[in-house]
Amino acid sequence: MTEGKVVTEAENANQKNLQDFDPQKKPKRNKYAFACAMLASMTSILLGYDIGVMSGAAIYIKRDLKVSDVKIEILLGIINLYSLIGSGLAGRTSDWIGRRYTIVFAGAIFFVGALLMGFSPNYWFLMFGRFIAGIGIGYALMIAPVYTAEVSPASSRGFLTSFPEVFINGGILLGYISNFAFSKLSLKVGWRMMLGVGALPSVILGVGVLAMPESPRWLVMRGRLGDAIKVLNKTSDSPEEAQLRLADIKRAAGIPESCTDDVVEVSKRSTGEGVWKELFLYPTPAIRHIVIAALGIHFFQQASGIDAVVLYSPTIFEKAGIKSDTDKLLATVAVGFVKTCFILVATFMLDRIGRRPLLLTSVGGMVLSLLTLGTSLTIIDRSDTKVTWAVGLSIATVLSYVATFSIGAGPITWVYSSEIFPLRLRAQGCAMGVVVNRVTSGVISMTFLSLSKGITIGGAFFLFGGIAICGWIFFYTMLPETRGKTLEDMEGSFGQSKSKIKGNKGVGNGKDNDQAGQVQLGTNVQT
Repeated sequence: MTEGKVVTEAENANQKNLQDFDPQKKPKRNKYAFACAMLASMTSILLGYDIGVMSGAAIYIKRDLKVSDVKIEILLGIINLYSLIGSGLAGRTSDWIGRRYTIVFAGAIFFVGALLMGFSPNYWFLMFGRFIAGIGIGYALMIAPVYTAEVSPASSRGFLTSFPEVFINGGILLGYISNFAFSKLSLKVGWRMMLGVGALPSVILGVGVLAMPESPRWLVMRGRLGDAIKVLNKTSDSPEEAQLRLADIKRAAGIPESCTDDVVEVSKRSTGEGVWKELFLYPTPAIRHIVIAALGIHFFQQASGIDAVVLYSPTIFEKAGIKSDTDKLLATVAVGFVKTCFILVATFMLDRIGRRPLLLTSVGGMVLSLLTLGTSLTIIDRSDTKVTWAVGLSIATVLSYVATFSIGAGPITWVYSSEIFPLRLRAQGCAMGVVVNRVTSGVISMTFLSLSKGITIGGAFFLFGGIAICGWIFFYTMLPETRGKTLEDMEGSFGQSKSKIKGNKGVGNGKDNDQAGQVQLGTNVQT
């Protein structure tokens, strides 16, 4: 009888535990975190709009200002190098004034830059406007993923942290639509309107951010525990999860877990002191692995040629045989539409399938698309007559390339790099990843036209395909799964052998079972 009672109680306990995983309740629990992530990620529209609008505006800038292809590719790509200034300053700025006000600052800088570009009388004034806008973009690229990762519960962090990439794609689509909408205006007015309208998202962003709370992790680092727990209670799936997250952050910040004061003195602050030494000069095996993983994923994301396709879509379609400006811009809008649709699909798969399977599948599809695109463009380039099937194949593979990029390599780069760094290194570590991302993008976008002339446009895409193959091998051997783990437990997944990385499914194995159990326990509370 007693045994039956024990069994019944165990079954009830199991049913209660299963209720904690009820998928129907998850959206309600994460509604506030969803809104915070949405507002913070709007900063990414700034970069997306600039990329999209410049692809079409470049056609009319070249005609109006009578500049060479070299000046055009420098104009398009240089903003990535300008953004390094913003990215380099963003880590320290966000630790100083907070994540929220850094987002406001980024929007204000871009607002000024967009107005300057819209009123540019000549090439060099336009270049100065892009310099200002680039600094704002650098700030925005670094701070949006950091803030979103820090307010998100582990159960939906992949979904929420992919928002910046979603808004980048949304911004690209808006830029393409702006190209098409203003292309019918006069030559001198059209491209200036395309660029100047980019100031509008900055105004909306500045107003929206005022409704956001500060990052709970930043509040803890400043000793404001009372404010931090208020934010955690709103952004967590349960009160138990909020307490668990607070305990993890306090431990990382060097605050005793027994401390319950609303305001405490914190001697260990993430203000940049010693961070770079820990990242590069004296890293532990785990930190060294994290740095290599973060820099590698950012490098291969851009080195596989995505910005060349997005920025130079009209040029690629022209090489494929489309001559009309209207048709080229419409085809470019299709690229933006496909890219945006597939990024939305990816956001719902990140926390269900995991980062690693999606990333490997994505890059594999990119390799096939790039090699096929290179083949079709080479056939068109060497043919004296129009090869209709090759033209259709070129357009289809451009669309398949941006689609496969968007389901994995696009969003996962920002999700992964923002969640793997320990709290004490997160702001500077993410800024460092953005630097690699923007430098690589700048090199690709500032050399694509020259590269296409040197080795043909088909050869350029064969090169990108080869780089993507190297990227797939790197991801397979170096990137462990991170799905479902708390940010504070993330460091334990790194510094392992390559065989453990390949076998890591996010629940641990071998001697890591104890740690994996702790991670899983934390996930149970959060779900």
